[in-house]
Amino acid sequence: MSRQRPLSPHLQIYKPQLTSILSILHRGTGVVLSMGSIILVVWIIALTLGKDTYLLYSTVINHWFSHLVLLGFTFGLFYHLSNGIRHLFWDAGYGYDLKHAYISGGVVVSCSLFLTVLTWLIIYLKVI
Repeated sequence: MSRQRPLSPHLQIYKPQLTSILSILHRGTGVVLSMGSIILVVWIIALTLGKDTYLLYSTVINHWFSHLVLLGFTFGLFYHLSNGIRHLFWDAGYGYDLKHAYISGGVVVSCSLFLTVLTWLIIYLKVI
């Protein structure tokens, strides 16, 4: 006996909400950070292979497009960190209601942007 089960509505009928977008972005930044770790590994390998290899790596990484990739990687790092802290509060049972979820989402995005800009200002102005 075959019984017809109701189908869930397609994703196209759902209106994107801040919480769902931030959740997708958290997962996406996790993937970006995993792929971006290759940049770090190549840097370490270039250091071990000598001056010529490191100069080649340095030339590639100092290109404007590489800086754009690193800027995205930096934002992904700070976003994933900030949202991970938010998840720790959720694990402790705080901030589940919709009002606090929206407030903490705004704080996560704001902190991520602020820390990204601050990091790149320090890099370009060589403050430290």
